[in-house]
Amino acid sequence: MELKQIVENWVATFNRGDADAIAEFYCDNAVNHQVANDPIVGKDAIKQMFASEFATADMFCIVENIFQDGQWVILEWKDPIGLRGCGFFQFENELITFQRGYWDKLSFLKANNLPIPQ
Repeated sequence: MELKQIVENWVATFNRGDADAIAEFYCDNAVNHQVANDPIVGKDAIKQMFASEFATADMFCIVENIFQDGQWVILEWKDPIGLRGCGFFQFENELITFQRGYWDKLSFLKANNLPIPQ
């Protein structure tokens, strides 16, 4: 399967808010580093991160662009309220080994009426 298609499937799973299913896209020792947060290491920890995030806020990803270059896929996204971001996914054997995401955490927290850390 094209890695670009795997990211499209990842987005569909993300939009369902299914932490168990989204964890299956990652290898056991994957790293997910959303640059506004500390890196999360390991498939189980990534699953817990998504479970917590899905329980905290309604999130929905609208794909603007997906680009593939070798083992890397770049996702440009927005959400229904206009927040935008970019994600980079590195793959090995069709599993995500590394993910880095760039987005505005302060705008996200304010838009979802979540507490702002001091």
